[in-house]
Amino acid sequence: MTEALLTPAIQQFIQEHRDDDPAQLALQARKYPDIPMQWVAHQIKCYQKAKSKIPAFAEKSIIIYPPGISLEQSSSEATAQYKARLIQGNSVTDLTAGFGIDTYYLSQHIETVIALERNPDLIPIVNHNWDVLGVKNITYHQTEAETYLSTEKNPTDLYFIDPARRDDVNHRLHLIEDCQPNLLHILPALMERKAEVWIKLSPLLDIHQALEKIAHVAEVHVVSVQNECKELLLRVIPNHSTEPIIHAVNLTKQGDEILKFCYSEESDEINYNLPLHYLYEPNASIMKAGGFKAVAKKYALSKLHRNSHLYTSDELVPNFSGRSFKIEALTVLNKKKLKTYLPANKANITVRNYPNTIQEIRKKTSIKDGGSVYLFATTLMDGNPKVLVCSRV
Repeated sequence: MTEALLTPAIQQFIQEHRDDDPAQLALQARKYPDIPMQWVAHQIKCYQKAKSKIPAFAEKSIIIYPPGISLEQSSSEATAQYKARLIQGNSVTDLTAGFGIDTYYLSQHIETVIALERNPDLIPIVNHNWDVLGVKNITYHQTEAETYLSTEKNPTDLYFIDPARRDDVNHRLHLIEDCQPNLLHILPALMERKAEVWIKLSPLLDIHQALEKIAHVAEVHVVSVQNECKELLLRVIPNHSTEPIIHAVNLTKQGDEILKFCYSEESDEINYNLPLHYLYEPNASIMKAGGFKAVAKKYALSKLHRNSHLYTSDELVPNFSGRSFKIEALTVLNKKKLKTYLPANKANITVRNYPNTIQEIRKKTSIKDGGSVYLFATTLMDGNPKVLVCSRV
């Protein structure tokens, strides 16, 4: 496939049609008998996704994208660059390289990179892309991680692993021990090498369960991009025995929002209060990490209710890790009362610890989505369900 896609005629067709609808191109295959349209349409579809996900790859006109969902499952450029800033050493082995996004960005900061991939079809594609990108310090092997480790002669300083979270028939896997390769089998061998290990996991995974199963975790990074949680990263250090530090990270165009805390801090006392002048909603990483008291302590905020995870203050807190709002009014879920604050009958609705869903609220009040008004339906510290009418700060 790789050689066919690299012919001048095919490359010219891809460049001329790379902004077209790939589904429509596939339907027009008969018009182009000399073009392997199924492959070409897939390349165009991947290019269009890569423009936002991995711009450095999309900028190169002759990058080849793999079949299937390898690109979909790959890290984005933003999360790969974040990992590359964290993972420090002279040499690293990527035990599950796949399409090689993480591998590529690691190679920009680490002198020697070894990449393993069990799928032989990916090897020519990735090697071609390394040539296009000018990468010289990656050695790519087609092998299973377990097989490679059983015969490895020169261990590296670091190991990176992103276990496959789908089985052979593309079903999602949710338990650590079900993913491939099995972390619980591989980690003891890596610990014997006295090497630092970085593990990438699904953002859907329960962090506390992961910490129960994986020993010697020094850091947990919950990584979001523009407030969408993308992945969990675990840093494992041999013989590490103290409590891990949690990093709730939100990568934004304006800069990185990072909250660091330990789970023991979540037993500390914090203040609770009725709504004051300002309202705060933590970013997705803080919510996923469970830093509910840590965020209150860092920004000196009061919580509205133990289970609401919304915060308030009299004075505006600058640079909050999440969204900030000015509270314009405090009311109840009543169509007539809410109408006073919604001249266009539009609002952005958020529900936190409230007996009704967003859909139920919209059905009950006929409020349309959108506009500049934000409604937070929540339960306050006195147990009363209320609606906070807010404007974005």
